[in-house]
Amino acid sequence: MPKTKKIVLAYSGGLDTSVIMRWLIETYATEVIAFVADLGQGDDLDEVRKKALATGASKVCIEDVRDEFVRDFVFAALKANAVYESTYLLGTAIARPLIAKAQVEVAKREGAHALSHGATGKGNDQVRFELTYCALMPGVEIIAPWRVWELKSRADCVAYAEKHGIPVPVTKERPYSCDRNLLHLSFEGGILEDPWSPPPADMFVLTVSPEDAPDKATTVEIEFEDGVPVAVDGTRMAAADLLQHCNDIGGRNGIGRVDLVENRYVGMKSRGVYETPGGTILHVAHRAMESITMDREVMHMRDALIPRIAALIYDGYWYSPEMRVLMRMVEESQRHVTGTVRLKLYKGNVTVLARKSPMSLYRQDIVTFEEGGDYDQHDAEGFIRINALRLRIGTKAGRSPLAKPDK
Repeated sequence: MPKTKKIVLAYSGGLDTSVIMRWLIETYATEVIAFVADLGQGDDLDEVRKKALATGASKVCIEDVRDEFVRDFVFAALKANAVYESTYLLGTAIARPLIAKAQVEVAKREGAHALSHGATGKGNDQVRFELTYCALMPGVEIIAPWRVWELKSRADCVAYAEKHGIPVPVTKERPYSCDRNLLHLSFEGGILEDPWSPPPADMFVLTVSPEDAPDKATTVEIEFEDGVPVAVDGTRMAAADLLQHCNDIGGRNGIGRVDLVENRYVGMKSRGVYETPGGTILHVAHRAMESITMDREVMHMRDALIPRIAALIYDGYWYSPEMRVLMRMVEESQRHVTGTVRLKLYKGNVTVLARKSPMSLYRQDIVTFEEGGDYDQHDAEGFIRINALRLRIGTKAGRSPLAKPDK
């Protein structure tokens, strides 16, 4: 292996990065700094620090990025209604550019010459990390152990860890790959690699089973300002606190479980199981808030861009020029998305009960079926005739919409 002077590893304390820490030290015979991003993953970070040092890290840098994560990344995606393949709320994908950005900042501060991560050569995270490295620290050496070492599986990693006395939170019997932050908890690997096998009931952490959720519904009100959630049930909260509060409420009601087979950027299909209780609540509430405050054509234009924005996040292009342009458009679209939405949470379901806004475009005096209102129904006749003109011309020209296509 080539010589390098100092490496900063994106470290979590899990199986992969624990093994990678020891492997980097042994392979490169150099100083390795462990970087830990506190994204609200619920770990005892003092224990993570001790484990990194015990595994050989020369230094451990822990950065609390919870509010930045929710405010600048999660809520930015929420304002775009970014959902990948109509199902995935991008809990892992949206965190990677922030982790990589903070890791780059540590590398610059510490004078490191190389960056490393624990993403496999089959997954999306390698792309997400490395695109960010290249955008923010061009020319930095990148070390991706999964692409170069002799270990071929997580079972190999478990054996390596046992050989070197490294405690890890997985076993050969439960080789789940888990990623947790304030937005979600994901599971991959093990029995989940068979898409016909249901996820084990005892696997879930953030949510109760919908069948075991309370028999009485929970009502919650979410307040928005320019597309950003700012209060729950009348209490204003900081970004991270608000999402955590929604996680707690949603988790108790079995909200946000998703089991899907998604298309990875590298070309293969992958089965993942996710828990996103708070994010699911906020997504439904945000859509409802937009429904009475956003102009129709602006909404349709933004909605047409949702698959593109979601794909850019999923594929790791958060710091790309095209993402900057799209997100400026999203920001403009969120002006006036202000008001309150009332929801009912019941056994895994989120139902909109009511919505109100001082910026509402909903006009009861216009839409009412009763008499009055600032709308003349006679105007609709000319509107329809003008829009039907091309249809009449086409049929008169022999282009009947009922004609069968030529074989």
